[in-house]
Amino acid sequence: MNTKILMLAAMGLLTAGITSSCGDSYFDVSSKTESNSGNYFKTQNDAYYALIGCYDGWQRTVSNGPTFCFHYAAELLSDECLGGTGNGDARNSQVVDRWDIGQDNSQVDLYNTLWQYYYQGIYRCNELLSHQDEIAWTDSTLMGQYMGEARAMRAIMYFDLVRLFERVPLLTAPSSENIPQSEPSEIYAQIVEDLKYAAANIPADAYPKAQAAANDGRITSWAAKAFLARVYLFYNGVYGGEPGTLTKAEALQGLEDVIASGEYSLIPLYKNLWYCASTHWEADASGTMQSVSTYAGDGNAETVLAMKFNYTSDYNGNAGGNNAIQMFSLRGGTFKAPYGQGWGGATVVPGWKASYPSGDQRAEASIIDIEEEGIYAMADYQTLAIPDQREYTGYTNKKYTARSGYIDGALTHLYQGLMAGDFQISQPIDYVVMRYADVLLMAAELGSSQAQTYVNMVHERAYRLEDGSLAAGYSQIGTSAASILEERRLEFAFEGLRWFDLRRQDSNGATAAAAIAAQSGLTVLSGGTSDVVTYNADNITAKRGFLQIPLTQIQLTNNVLTQNQGW
Repeated sequence: MNTKILMLAAMGLLTAGITSSCGDSYFDVSSKTESNSGNYFKTQNDAYYALIGCYDGWQRTVSNGPTFCFHYAAELLSDECLGGTGNGDARNSQVVDRWDIGQDNSQVDLYNTLWQYYYQGIYRCNELLSHQDEIAWTDSTLMGQYMGEARAMRAIMYFDLVRLFERVPLLTAPSSENIPQSEPSEIYAQIVEDLKYAAANIPADAYPKAQAAANDGRITSWAAKAFLARVYLFYNGVYGGEPGTLTKAEALQGLEDVIASGEYSLIPLYKNLWYCASTHWEADASGTMQSVSTYAGDGNAETVLAMKFNYTSDYNGNAGGNNAIQMFSLRGGTFKAPYGQGWGGATVVPGWKASYPSGDQRAEASIIDIEEEGIYAMADYQTLAIPDQREYTGYTNKKYTARSGYIDGALTHLYQGLMAGDFQISQPIDYVVMRYADVLLMAAELGSSQAQTYVNMVHERAYRLEDGSLAAGYSQIGTSAASILEERRLEFAFEGLRWFDLRRQDSNGATAAAAIAAQSGLTVLSGGTSDVVTYNADNITAKRGFLQIPLTQIQLTNNVLTQNQGW
């Protein structure tokens, strides 16, 4: 990694309209209008603005538009989705989906922008943390809170990187040093240390849930404790043993603390977690089409942590939209509201919807059935979308799909409604990083004495109808490892968790490889013509389930970085 380049790119956070007086001496030639790392970190207010810069750096791992942001890549890697995208596009999504560089041998830099944006975000956190002792703190509790949030963000970003690439450079201070990759045990030890600090130092009441509309998106002690459990489960599954100083008992106790806090609860109806699943359009008394929605809203009672986005992005460096959304969304012409336009990536594997048991409400809430919802029957869709769609399956992601709020008859207008700017960069849809349902299921998996109660809460909600009764087909499930993994498959479909749940089942990715290879032989449409999708489990196990280090990063370091095996 060329950290000199990244350092310059990240320094932008220190000149974002913040001023600092340097005195009135005639001989003082320091800037009086621009801040830098040498003159900026003086007050608690300086630390606050730098912390906002850290959140912006974390958000930009998505909103800057990397070729494959974390959520999108995770879905392609799993057994939930195919590569999709346009029939005439480069086959880079197929390289990711099939773990096969032979799909397009030119794709040697698939994750270069993702790598850059993650290290820029980490640099911002390191910059703030390295100046902790230079700040004139008047409130030690606030110091712990700010530093805890910055350390938690650094931990989350490293956790993403180490799960994807395994061996990555570990930098805990702003540095231009060209260092080799660290071993996973060292990286995980730092992740645990950072998250433990956050859990211990962010006050429990720093961001009360009652004020979620104003405070969601900020990392809480509860979010840090939930992430410690996620880190434990992945590390223990892949490597065996315990990450850093984190024990199984500590990971479970953290989850029990979140549950006992009373800050979170399950939304009663599953569909209300997702805007498009809970929204439809109907005519009012005057015949005007209006949106009718039971959406629980952003920052609802089930959201432990969400990455926030907005609709004010432009092409002048102001990035704030969820750029993964356009990749997941329906390709082609105009569609029935509330769905908007996108690039048709990550088409859902045929049969995934049918794999939900009878009565499970999560199937309809999670998946757009293109034929059932009347989209396929639209002339524009058949003439514009299908001929241009690669790996069309008839299904796509409903949880994370473009919204459209402007209607004309039965058709949406793509550039109107919720987006103030271009639909490609201005999707304001939060990415929910941690849900309370995940807290409950992780606690059950880690052996809580209340495991059956926690599993029941999640499973019963999946069958709950509008009148509060349970759908026919409901029956209680157990708390075995297999039962919980299956419940996670159904509960968290298309949320970027499935691949990592599969991957943590063994050390070389064999379980994940088998699940993906089982999809081999699927018949789909590419450009309107029948196409057969094939997978080879050896492509995954040969790489141990870890991704290609970007060639550009290897070259920038003069081969100090080395490529992962199998690539």
